[in-house]
Amino acid sequence: MKDSNVAASMHGQADEYVSYYGNSLKLAKCSAKVAQAYRIVAAADATLWQVYPELLDPALKSLVEAVLAGSFPRNIAIEPGPSNEGRNLLLFSTEQGLGVIETRDVVAVSKAPDGDADRALLLHQARHDTLTGLANRRQFSSDLPANLPVPSGHKLALMQIDLDDFKPVNDTLGHGAGDVVLKMTAERIQAVLGDGETAYRLAGDEFAVIQSCDDQPAEAERLAESLVRAFKDPFTIDGIGVFVGASVGIAIAPSDGNDAEQLMKAADIALYAAKNDGRGRARTFNRSMMIMLEQREMLRRSLRVALQEQQFFIEYQPLVEIAVGIIGFEALLRWRHPYAGVVPPSVFIPMAEADGLMGDIGAWVLEQACREASRWPSHFIVAVNLSPAEFLRAGFTDRISEILDAVAYPAERLELEITETVLLERTIDNLDTLHTLEVLGIRIALDDFGTRYSSLSYLQNFPFDTIKIDKHFIKDVETNPKSQTIVRFIIGLAHGLGMRVSAGGVESIGQASWLRRKRCDRLQGSLLGAPMSAEALREFLRQSSFEML
Repeated sequence: MKDSNVAASMHGQADEYVSYYGNSLKLAKCSAKVAQAYRIVAAADATLWQVYPELLDPALKSLVEAVLAGSFPRNIAIEPGPSNEGRNLLLFSTEQGLGVIETRDVVAVSKAPDGDADRALLLHQARHDTLTGLANRRQFSSDLPANLPVPSGHKLALMQIDLDDFKPVNDTLGHGAGDVVLKMTAERIQAVLGDGETAYRLAGDEFAVIQSCDDQPAEAERLAESLVRAFKDPFTIDGIGVFVGASVGIAIAPSDGNDAEQLMKAADIALYAAKNDGRGRARTFNRSMMIMLEQREMLRRSLRVALQEQQFFIEYQPLVEIAVGIIGFEALLRWRHPYAGVVPPSVFIPMAEADGLMGDIGAWVLEQACREASRWPSHFIVAVNLSPAEFLRAGFTDRISEILDAVAYPAERLELEITETVLLERTIDNLDTLHTLEVLGIRIALDDFGTRYSSLSYLQNFPFDTIKIDKHFIKDVETNPKSQTIVRFIIGLAHGLGMRVSAGGVESIGQASWLRRKRCDRLQGSLLGAPMSAEALREFLRQSSFEML
């Protein structure tokens, strides 16, 4: 906590001490000067009354209780300390409880001027986040440059922290719940910090820690792992357990940068690597991360011309009804880059969504898939995945109708697959869109059910034809009792609601047999057929003696 300049702005010779107390007035944290001056704070259960016993005076105690209850900040002059310095306490309420700024002066004071108290409080508030009590971006922007460049032989670590899966908390439980998570996040971060480590809330669900320590990167990696572990347990909000993880990017000065801009860029790149590696982990910056980022930016630029240069193509994977056989194919988008080769969809689709390209790309996929499917046997369907960006785009249902009319493809032979992410955005609009698609005769499948923020209200309010169980649960369904329980539940739930069930990622006869016994309706995976090009699909249909149109 770096607030010594607050006191300096009040009195030339003043010295400042800052401490925070919870609603029970138990000491939560304090500056090093408080810890040094009041040895009692070393006790685990130290309270305001032990640090400042003078406040037990009935008149002063009532002032403390009034401020704690939300009254205006109050200035209280108390007896001089051992060095005969006058002590003045500025008490103010915080989100967490009570804050105390103590100022001292060799000239005894009976009452600090009101203007000085107001300036001290305003300066403190300007440099701290009102929701979490942490130092804010303004303080961070002051502290980081002040510590750089580091002196020769010394090191400093910067950690950028980003919450994983925080947005769905706001979307499903409301912003009030999100605020609670942010407050508890600050508490969890503070709980693992030690001397020379300061936490900041930069914006939204973005936090940072500056660590002054020469044993780097070992100490930074130790702290980062502690931060990640601190988010393994759920947050409990109104009795609901919410899992929100944390990803951490680490940069070390001077090796990764010796000015604020360089160090922040390195920490951001490391944070991106942590997210890209699966989230819920920490990564330390290295030069290879920079190379990967540059390659990614090259792909992003290339993506803008991929459609017009016809670099996209579609592969088709069989959809198998257990009681019938092949009933159609799922269209899978692929990108063949002229230099990088085939780029995985998991890499380029998020780029396309972020850059606003997915609407045009999705329309191309839908038209191409329907045009190809029009050559299949008349009882075959084609399933096409929709990204949230496509689904939420204005005029979506009109474009679907135009494409179906343009290629003369029956709506009842089209199945659109959406993920739960779509349903977290604009519920009323989504419901209207889904009902419009239902009226057109288009089938709707809920993809990857159970992997995100599954809500039974989705199934009650939205007209799904099929629920697709994510391959994560299918992978070990033969041996894992928990996966078996989840899959049985989804199958029973869907059938009870009049919906069909599809299982993805089926790779073994054992998996297929287990799913068949549990009355799963449809299977998809390498066991039943790998994705194939349109040309290979036509040959497959001919060899399989399917009647071609």
